[in-house]
Amino acid sequence: MNPQHMPTNSADKRDIAHIFRDRMNVLIAQRGFNLSQFSKSIGVDRSALSQFLAPDSTRLPRAETLYAISKSCGVSLDWLLGLVATEGESDDSAPLVETLRISGEAATQKIVEWHREALGYKIRYIPSTIPDLLRIEEVSDYEFKNYNLDIREAQDQQARRQLSAVPYPETDIEVCMPLQTLEHFAKGEGTWKELSIDIRRKQLEHMLKLVNEFYPTFRLFFFDQHAVYSAPYTLFGPLRAVVYLGNMYLVVHSVEHIKALTQHFDRLIRIAKVGPDRAEAQIRSFIKQLS
Repeated sequence: MNPQHMPTNSADKRDIAHIFRDRMNVLIAQRGFNLSQFSKSIGVDRSALSQFLAPDSTRLPRAETLYAISKSCGVSLDWLLGLVATEGESDDSAPLVETLRISGEAATQKIVEWHREALGYKIRYIPSTIPDLLRIEEVSDYEFKNYNLDIREAQDQQARRQLSAVPYPETDIEVCMPLQTLEHFAKGEGTWKELSIDIRRKQLEHMLKLVNEFYPTFRLFFFDQHAVYSAPYTLFGPLRAVVYLGNMYLVVHSVEHIKALTQHFDRLIRIAKVGPDRAEAQIRSFIKQLS
C-alpha cells in the first residue's frame, strides 16, 4: 500500500473504515463462512474482527492484521481499503477514474460483471430518458434508430436479464428520474413527437406493471427537473460509479468521488416530488394525459 494513500483525517478514516467493512463482508460472503469460520481462516481473533465490522465503527486493523487478511484472501491492501477497484494482488489495478470504449459482446459482459460484483449492494440509477430497466423494445428502436450504439443494446440486454431475476434477494434497485421526462413522453412532445400514441401507451402500461410487480425491491422516484438538475449515472454500491457517454463509459472507482455522487443521489431522493409509494399513481395519471 502506497503511504500517500493512508488516511489523513477523521473523515478519511470514516470513509475508509466503511469501505473496509463492505469489502470484508464481500470476502466473507464469497467464502460462504460465518464470522467464526472466517476469522479462523485468516488467523484473526473473532472478537477483534467483530469490532472492526461493527456498524459505524471507525476502527481499522493494524498493519500486520491487514497484511494477514490480504495474504489469506489473495487480495491487495489497497483493495481492502477501497483505494483501487480490483481484488488481485498484482500492480495491474484499475485507476481511480477511467474511460472504457467497448461495444457489442464486450460491453454486455462488462455490464453483467458490474452487476454481479454489486450483488448485496444497492444499485442506484439516474437515467437519461426512459430507464433501461423499464423501456420496451419499440421505444429503444425509435429513440436510437439513427445511431449504431452497441453499448445501448448491451444495456438493454442486461436490463432484460436483470428484470427476469428481480427482485434480487441481496440487491435493491433505486431509480430516480425527472418527472418531466415522462410528462413530455406522455404528451408526445420534443423527441417523442413522432412516436405513436399506441407505443407510448404500451410503454407507460409496461412501466406501471413492473413498478407495481417489483416494489419494494425496485423503487422509482421522480424529482422536479425545474428544481434540481442531474446528469445520468449509475452507482454500483460503494464499488464504482458509471457515467454513460454515448460511445463510451466514464468509470469512477475513487471512494471520494463515489461518496460525492452517492450524496447527490441521496439529495435527489430527499427532495423527490413523487416517492415509490406514489409512483404507480403518477404513471396512471400520465396514461390519462396521452395525446
